Amino acid sequence: MPVVTMRRMSAVSTVLALLATLTLTSCASDPLAEQYRAGSGKNYIAGDGSITEIVPENRGEPVVFSGTDEAGNAVDSANFVGNVTVVNFWYAGCAPCRAEAPLLMTAFEKTSPSGTVFVGVNVRDQAQTVATFNTQFGVTYPSIIDTQGGAQLSFATNVPPNAVPTTLVLDRQGRVAARILGALSDASILSTLINDISAEAP
Repeated sequence: MPVVTMRRMSAVSTVLALLATLTLTSCASDPLAEQYRAGSGKNYIAGDGSITEIVPENRGEPVVFSGTDEAGNAVDSANFVGNVTVVNFWYAGCAPCRAEAPLLMTAFEKTSPSGTVFVGVNVRDQAQTVATFNTQFGVTYPSIIDTQGGAQLSFATNVPPNAVPTTLVLDRQGRVAARILGALSDASILSTLINDISAEAP
């Protein structure tokens, strides 16, 4: 085989290998969503929907957190004291976050008339992306834009999220009373947790 042909084949092989690498890289641009679709439990997609409930005497201190939502409004946990509060950690490109969004809204619509507060904590996106997601999925409660991790850090010493998505339910004092680690599978699960925590003695 002529040397020129061999070099040409070698060059073609190199280009093909490079294209394959680029294709794989582009497919893995959202690794958490890919892990979810593949059924993997690695990294943040460690949640399996398991529920942890914490009895009042073991809840520790109230969680203090704050931030700015997608509309530029200040969000401060001090304003939620006295109400059961649901905090959902999410981001727009997360496949299970998208799947659970309608379920969260169902629970929100069912429990908010009795005073339950919902707030999202978006761990990755900018405000416009959050606003677009809310419009697409009909989400009407606010989300803190938490790309710097301040709100997430506030929960690190209590019952850390450990997965995206994770939903925490805080009691009327602002203490973590329940955690759903991973995607919510049924709105009634969250509604029941909220109702049980709401019914606790002051």
